[in-house]
Amino acid sequence: MQPKNSTFSERQAASVAAKKALLEKFKPKPMVQAEAPINHEAERLRRLEAVRAQRLDEKEAKQRAREEAAAAAEAARIAAEAAAEQARLDAEHMSDAQKRAERKARKKEVKEQAKAKKETKSVSRPSGPKEERVVDPFEEHKRYIASLERGRERRRA
Repeated sequence: MQPKNSTFSERQAASVAAKKALLEKFKPKPMVQAEAPINHEAERLRRLEAVRAQRLDEKEAKQRAREEAAAAAEAARIAAEAAAEQARLDAEHMSDAQKRAERKARKKEVKEQAKAKKETKSVSRPSGPKEERVVDPFEEHKRYIASLERGRERRRA
């Protein structure tokens, strides 16, 4: 907004000054020069080499871990084979008397189990007088004939 009591020449001068300021805004300004120029290509190569070195270190660490795991597995396998061989040698060196004693102990245990089973079976059976079964001769004859027929069928098949 222009003041009301300004003259034409003042307004014209202000307009020219505003246009000049507008043009000055678009003109290039003097640059500040760095003391030493920055070599961006060298900086990029340095970062690239750092990343490559880091990846190479990681790869070598993984390879060492794999080799250590393989060595540990091989050592465990060798230890297991040695233990199995030692057990086999111990079994071979066991005397005949020890083998015989072990066999007797096993047989004794089997006999005790059979005896216990027999006692359990006898306890579960009633020990009272047995009931006399009334046999119907006609039914006995039917059963006998049926068994003969089953025998014939088996021989045919």
